[in-house]
Amino acid sequence: MNIDLTNTTTRKIQDALSAARHRMGGPATGKVLTLVIFTDEGAQYDAVRASTEAAREHPCRIIAVIARSPHGESRLDAEVRVGETGPGETVILRLYGQLIEHADSVVLPLLVPDTPVVTWWPGAAPRKPADEPLGALAQRRVTDARGGTDPIGTLTRLAQGHEPGDTDLAWTRITPWRTLLAAILDQPREDITGVIVEAEPQNPSAALLAAWLSVRLAIPSTLTESHGPGITAVRLTTTDGDVAITRPDGRLATLSRPDQPDRQVALHRRPTSELLAEELRRLDPDEVYRDAVLRCAKGIDGPSAAPAVTAAAPAPAKATRGAARGEKS
Repeated sequence: MNIDLTNTTTRKIQDALSAARHRMGGPATGKVLTLVIFTDEGAQYDAVRASTEAAREHPCRIIAVIARSPHGESRLDAEVRVGETGPGETVILRLYGQLIEHADSVVLPLLVPDTPVVTWWPGAAPRKPADEPLGALAQRRVTDARGGTDPIGTLTRLAQGHEPGDTDLAWTRITPWRTLLAAILDQPREDITGVIVEAEPQNPSAALLAAWLSVRLAIPSTLTESHGPGITAVRLTTTDGDVAITRPDGRLATLSRPDQPDRQVALHRRPTSELLAEELRRLDPDEVYRDAVLRCAKGIDGPSAAPAVTAAAPAPAKATRGAARGEKS
């Protein structure tokens, strides 16, 4: 069911939600959280679709806030969707005029009572999400450094303004990489003396992965450029030889270790809906992400005496085991 409301109020939106639930025969409650999206008109379709798919795993009320023209008369237009593609509810708010500056006042009456709030910025991330009006409403704040024009610079700014509850989809994208690497590091092995992460230029996930390895292993990590897309390889240097994970097609990775046969490991690139669903599974502060993003910022702007995440020359596209590899992600 789809209800359009022009020049409306939050009370009328609440009434429309209640009427739609009664008409659909759905329950009045059953939502586990409220997901607030702050986006623009051009990106709202993809953001709402990804959120709706994630809501199949986490039934929630989705509130998409779209800032339209800041000039002219203040006005609120709304679109209410109930029972279209999932168990949740979707409210799309279009704000005009000075009302844009008070988006939190519009959203607050529409939050599901006594449930957590997650705010997501699918586009350019704010400098300090916790200080944003919509961020202050949330227990969890999700940004995407890849959505801006300067992804690595965005990570630095997010590190400087980090507060408990902040996270970024650039971090979520490397969960499969971190899981595989953790399994490798848990096995008996020689000491690791160096780390190389290969990725396309300005890839924030690669920077976070290199920073995470630097923190956990207490050694410098080197970030090198490849043709991409995304992260293309991770190589751990040991006294016995290189342990390498290469993924040329973005789906299937090859794990190479000294004196052992190569193994194929599923390591596909995930859509935004899966990334968002993963973030909605936890509402507690992510201290591991905090350590990685702070380390990433130090590697970019910090003193050279600290273990650094550095930029190096691109590795060769193909090489034998034990040499740098240029794979695709």
